[in-house]
Amino acid sequence: MQRRKLIKGIALSLGSFVALPAWASGWSATTIGKQLFSSSGNEALLAELVETLIPTTDSPGAKSMNVHQFVQKMVTDCYDKKAQANFDKNLADIEALCSKAYGNNFADCDSAQRMEVLQSLSKSTDTDTASFYRTLRRLTIQGYTSSEYYLTHYTDYEMAPARYLGCVPVKK
Repeated sequence: MQRRKLIKGIALSLGSFVALPAWASGWSATTIGKQLFSSSGNEALLAELVETLIPTTDSPGAKSMNVHQFVQKMVTDCYDKKAQANFDKNLADIEALCSKAYGNNFADCDSAQRMEVLQSLSKSTDTDTASFYRTLRRLTIQGYTSSEYYLTHYTDYEMAPARYLGCVPVKK
């Protein structure tokens, strides 16, 4: 190995270790959970949508597990601007659809009406609407099944799996 490459690698490593605490010190619950959509009512609507997909029964629902915040964060951080705008537009369209069909907003509809709205989204021929529904459903399931509650109560999750058994009989 050449000395210049070695010195450069060591300098980059030390620089990153020095910069890491300063970069991570700006994290807090308020900065991570900031408003991600254009309308403040969209977060409440998204909470009701994920609750409709995974309702509260004998186990907590998606809303109480804060899956809507997971969906917001994933859409904001992992999707391009076009997909984000499509997501935001379809949230507004859901409210318009509910007020036209039922005279209420989505949160005030009963569970049967909510399911009808979601079924109409899933059967939509519009590619943007169908894409919105698939994204919402997939992210809701992903957020719920990766939650601490689900992993500890419904799967055999272990923080550090595998064991070392030093003295076991060997079958011949």
